[in-house]
Amino acid sequence: MMDTVKNKPVLAVDIGGTKFVAAVVSTAGEIFSRQYKLTLADEGPEAVTGRILETIEDLVRNTGPTSAPSTIAIAAAGAIDSTSGTVTSSPNLPGWHDVPLRETVHKATGIRTLLLNDASAAALGEHAFGAGRGVNNLIYITVSTGIGGGIIIDGRLYGGACGSAGEIGHTTIDINGPHCSCGNVGCLEMLASGKAIAREAQRLISGGARSCILELAEGELQNVTAQTVSAAAQRGDATARAVVAKAAAYLGVGLVNLVNTFNPEMIIVGGGVAKMGDSLLDIARKVVAERAFQLPARTVRIVPSQLGDNASILGAVAFASIP
Repeated sequence: MMDTVKNKPVLAVDIGGTKFVAAVVSTAGEIFSRQYKLTLADEGPEAVTGRILETIEDLVRNTGPTSAPSTIAIAAAGAIDSTSGTVTSSPNLPGWHDVPLRETVHKATGIRTLLLNDASAAALGEHAFGAGRGVNNLIYITVSTGIGGGIIIDGRLYGGACGSAGEIGHTTIDINGPHCSCGNVGCLEMLASGKAIAREAQRLISGGARSCILELAEGELQNVTAQTVSAAAQRGDATARAVVAKAAAYLGVGLVNLVNTFNPEMIIVGGGVAKMGDSLLDIARKVVAERAFQLPARTVRIVPSQLGDNASILGAVAFASIP
């Protein structure tokens, strides 16, 4: 009976500030069905949870009885108390303070439910199915609208004392830096994330910098995003390339701290901003080579994600399989 349950699919949910994804996935990582929905996070946790439950119910309804999921595994952005199954806070999910998400979903569905941080899930996903297969000590860092991270030590996810380890985006890089939505100042997220790239480009353009960024943003400063900056940089735009280089250097400083603290075999960089590829990673690697201790700097491999947008979904599946 236990083997039958263990081999049943997992219903994995990845909740971000902009969208959430729910999918029915085999324990081998094969995605059977998937739905994307806008999070509409400004509506608050009750409305978001309601949409997630509707999506879960729809997916369960459309699976046959023999392939019904045995577990719901949720990867959510923010500080997660995995012991109690609570989202304690989330800078990208307004109003999410001490939300008992695991209990709410379990009560509504009757299905075993698990909860973990989305970047920790991505670390597990890359370790089980992606770039980190066979690597016992690795760190995953996602660089998107915000920055998060997950840590694998001796082949196992490191959660810390209460399951909230890995908040790499909220390590302090500049004690006099910009204020972060987490309440701190000078966080890595405020200096190297997608929103940091957009903010810096907007600042330079407002100050008179000549750039095709504004043209790509249809002439509206508020439409400038990391994507428009990246597109301009690919065209050779000097302002855009300077913005990307600045963010990449700050990212490199954050990676130096990880290399010196954890001595990982590998750092995997994922997320939307990481899709800039070597234009971002080469600068970050150079900073690590220059600033980290030489032995761990020579040892670590800094590589892009293999799983891309599927990393957290597949990591949630891997989490559900942990005894």
